[in-house]
Amino acid sequence: MKVTLSALDTSESSFMPLVVIEFAQDVKEETKEWLKNRIIAPKKDGGAQLLFRPLLNKYEQETLENKNLYLVGASKIRMLLGAEAVGLVKECNDNTMRAFTYRTRQNFKGFDDTNDDFLTMAECQFIIKHELENLRAKDEKMIPGYPQAKLYPGKSLLRRLLTSGIVIQVFPLHDNEALKKLEDTWYTRFALKYQPIDSIRGYFGETIALYFGFLEYFTFALIPMAVIGLPYYLFVWEDYDKYVIFASFNLIWSTLILEVWKRGCANMTYRWGTLLMKRKFEEPRPGFHGVLGINSITGKEEPLYPSYKRQLRIYLVSLPFVCLCLYFSLYVMMIYFDLEVWALGLHENSGSEWTSVLLYVPSIIYAIVIEIMNRLYRYAAEFLTSWENHRLESAYQNHLILKVLVFNFLNCFASLFYIAFVLKDMKLLRQSLATLLITSQILNQIVESLLPYWLQRKHGVRVKRKVQALKVDIDATLYEQVILEKEMGTYLGTFDDYLELFLQFGYVSLFSCVYPLAAAFAVLNNFTEVNSDALKMCRVFKRPFSEPSASIGVWQLAFETMSVISVVTNCALIGMSPQVNAIFPESKADLILIVVAVEHFTQN
Repeated sequence: MKVTLSALDTSESSFMPLVVIEFAQDVKEETKEWLKNRIIAPKKDGGAQLLFRPLLNKYEQETLENKNLYLVGASKIRMLLGAEAVGLVKECNDNTMRAFTYRTRQNFKGFDDTNDDFLTMAECQFIIKHELENLRAKDEKMIPGYPQAKLYPGKSLLRRLLTSGIVIQVFPLHDNEALKKLEDTWYTRFALKYQPIDSIRGYFGETIALYFGFLEYFTFALIPMAVIGLPYYLFVWEDYDKYVIFASFNLIWSTLILEVWKRGCANMTYRWGTLLMKRKFEEPRPGFHGVLGINSITGKEEPLYPSYKRQLRIYLVSLPFVCLCLYFSLYVMMIYFDLEVWALGLHENSGSEWTSVLLYVPSIIYAIVIEIMNRLYRYAAEFLTSWENHRLESAYQNHLILKVLVFNFLNCFASLFYIAFVLKDMKLLRQSLATLLITSQILNQIVESLLPYWLQRKHGVRVKRKVQALKVDIDATLYEQVILEKEMGTYLGTFDDYLELFLQFGYVSLFSCVYPLAAAFAVLNNFTEVNSDALKMCRVFKRPFSEPSASIGVWQLAFETMSVISVVTNCALIGMSPQVNAIFPESKADLILIVVAVEHFTQN
């Protein structure tokens, strides 16, 4: 008799597995039973009122491995009530945007009692995550079976289970049918076309959709720079001082594109309902620790940690460490310049073809060293920011982004500023910029997409062989999917993706006037980046939980800051150009005043 591994064979015929919970090996049965009872218990009794099933039934657990995998779903009514609880905003029949309520559900556009597509799968998984994270301890003093895992009233059970190592991971399942449709319209057919941003939002949520929307917008915004830069490079590339016109265009471009993006972003998020979505009080992040007490703002019992201790850690440890890393970065930069002098001297003495190629070797080595240093520093910054013990995830992210951006900016651009304004060598500036930009793009494509995809393909082949060898007559579709996805890497968010675009924006906006092909290379990279990032999201990493977002957050400020720096830099380059200096041969003061006036006018 054929044994089915589908968890749909239950009394709840409408049960659709949306989220997977994986327990650690040898977790006690009383712990599993306790969590199950809390998940399926009614809301009025402190439960989540969700559906909870093991991946394998008792007979299948005797014949197969992976006994600690469980599936979570919810009934349609429970989903709609959850949508009201999290404050989802939907479009009404009168074309206004309002927070969804179950009582007035018939007033919302697209709602029908027989329609299961009113809520996207991403929204359903977000609701389940919200309900699981809001399972709170009541009278329990500890997790049953684990006396060392202490609880207190109001503590999130799921977070305690994760930090205690009792639950290994919680992740949303892919919908293979919907994923295949998304892939067909997204990246499987290479073509110059707009991305299906609304479909991406429906499957992955607003945060991921906004990243791909910004990537697409930024790529198209680069095209005018590339179109102007190509003939500019072809006709005046030998004269390294003729960059005034291109630098002037850079001034306008870097200022306008972010303002246009803000309007487009607001239009998208209003249409999605997240622009009007009310913010909830943030819960303490899982890694936050302190002495148990009552929060004076929320009135809840939670760990408390004095602010002055956090400030001492920031200013006495983190800040000196960051400064030390910045000094080390500058020291490595000076070694790079020594290598450049050595290569140039060798070429001048021999004059052979192979020494002319050798001129690019220091820049390539330096570009690789920069990427290595950026990644090593990232790990140190994450450790330090976690050690600072921030209560909120938003505060943690802001401090981490600040640390990483400061180091990456100096590490990537200090050598270019030194060449431009100290050495004043435009030929070397062009060579260094081209090498740094192209090398970093190639390394990022390999490390972030190609290598993880290759490893994931090898793992997928091993899983399929293992499942087929276990039992030939088993319909193992769901089983195979869960086993494959649970071993996938976890997508850690859009941090690295935005950071890559931030550095690319810096290379283009700061010094592309001396290397006009920078924008063209950035466009080529981003067209492949769209496809490689889409492949990464669909086939390399676990599906991330949807997160409602109204904007790209602190990255908007980061890009605007880079825009201000680029305006100052391009004004300074214009002021240094021989053409402008020829207009003011005697009075340098007049030239400086005009440059400062142009810089202020552009920023305002």
